[in-house]
Amino acid sequence: MSRIHRYTPEPEAATELDEFDKPSKSARKRAAHAAQALGEQLIALKETDLIRLPLPETVLEAVRAARRIKARGGLARQKQYIGKLMRDVDTLAIEAALAQLR
Repeated sequence: MSRIHRYTPEPEAATELDEFDKPSKSARKRAAHAAQALGEQLIALKETDLIRLPLPETVLEAVRAARRIKARGGLARQKQYIGKLMRDVDTLAIEAALAQLR
């Protein structure tokens, strides 16, 4: 009796690696919290110091709006929004500029 061997292709190695190229959910959450914490530092700055930082206009407007908000829930949502905006910004440059201000 002869055996028939069928060719079964190996799964592509690139497919397996693609799964691990993305940051984990925990890493994404840490990055989001770090961006939000940086945004909270920006809210606490004086306006003169805030202007010196390399920030896009959208972030500046969001920080100024957060300063005007008095309601706790609204302020929390605004901080989350600032954190979302900060994810698209070069935070290393902002952190370096903040270090120079201190």
